[in-house]
Amino acid sequence: MAFDSFSAFMVMEGHGPYVWACYAAFFLLMIGLMVGSLRRRKAAVEACRRGYELQEGPQGPQAASASAASFTRVRVSQD
Repeated sequence: MAFDSFSAFMVMEGHGPYVWACYAAFFLLMIGLMVGSLRRRKAAVEACRRGYELQEGPQGPQAASASAASFTRVRVSQD
């Protein structure tokens, strides 16, 4: 579709306001989704970091691993 001028392109034979409003809504929603996703990611990373720091305790990471349950690997023969 060819237009005679830029203003004819913007108006699009009367359909311009609808088309440009749809583009604007799309881009605003995409920006909103990206900002929301980045905020959620930052909050999740921060929550994991806080949980890890609480798990470590004041003595450091060795104290937390010493109090954790230990498991031993069992070898199973395939005879």
